[in-house]
Amino acid sequence: VTLDAWQDIFRLASQDEESSHIFLVLPAAVWLAWVRKEGAVGARRSGTWLGPCMVALGWLLYSVGDVQLYQSMWHFGAIMIVSGCVVSVLGREMLVRLWPAFAVLVLLIPVPGIVRAQIASPMQTVTAQMTAFFLQTFGEPVTLSGKVLVINEQSVGIAEACNGIRMMFALALVCFLYAFTTELRNSTRWLIVLLSPVIAVVVNVIRLVPTVWLYGHAKAETAGLFHDIGGWAMMPVALFGLMGTHALFAWALREEPELVVPEATAHSGS
Repeated sequence: VTLDAWQDIFRLASQDEESSHIFLVLPAAVWLAWVRKEGAVGARRSGTWLGPCMVALGWLLYSVGDVQLYQSMWHFGAIMIVSGCVVSVLGREMLVRLWPAFAVLVLLIPVPGIVRAQIASPMQTVTAQMTAFFLQTFGEPVTLSGKVLVINEQSVGIAEACNGIRMMFALALVCFLYAFTTELRNSTRWLIVLLSPVIAVVVNVIRLVPTVWLYGHAKAETAGLFHDIGGWAMMPVALFGLMGTHALFAWALREEPELVVPEATAHSGS
């Protein structure tokens, strides 16, 4: 019934690089459900009224979005209808136990261009300032003009060197996946999810510093190749960075075993 909306979602994902993370969402949802399979096995099939309610709400959003040309609402309605059908069959308790797998489906919705533009502009400004700061700290003479870095008489625009918004939603997916597949406190999980925009900026700066340096000191083809390779490497870098940070805090905050001092043995003479 909602096939046209799903086809539109994946059409946008294939044509727009900033929405390409959508191809990773369904595998992520499957993995989130898989790691919770033990808790889901014993779920009772109850509260099946919730599923039809989700379908009804989804159909309302789907219809209004289709008629009024609200694309995001149309897509969200389609996702809601399918999720409601699943809950109708499996029951409310399954939704409760597997809720991260359902929640991550929100990232299937392609973000409208006007929203991306509003987010991208401040992110690019902050990224440019941080990149200039680190290059200058390393002794590289760099001047900053708005979102353009000038290095060795070469102008490098942040938008073309590294679009921060392009990685933001992909890194949000990585952060969500890590947070809800690792043994963490709930407060730590939500902190990781909320900090995903900050992580996106940090990862982009890590990518930008050598990229901008190469644009100023190497051939444009070499800098462009590094830029493209760096884009693919950012998600693993973010994932291993989260794992390393978690391991570091676990090591730093571990409880030291108590030192047991044996009691002195009393010696008695005869």
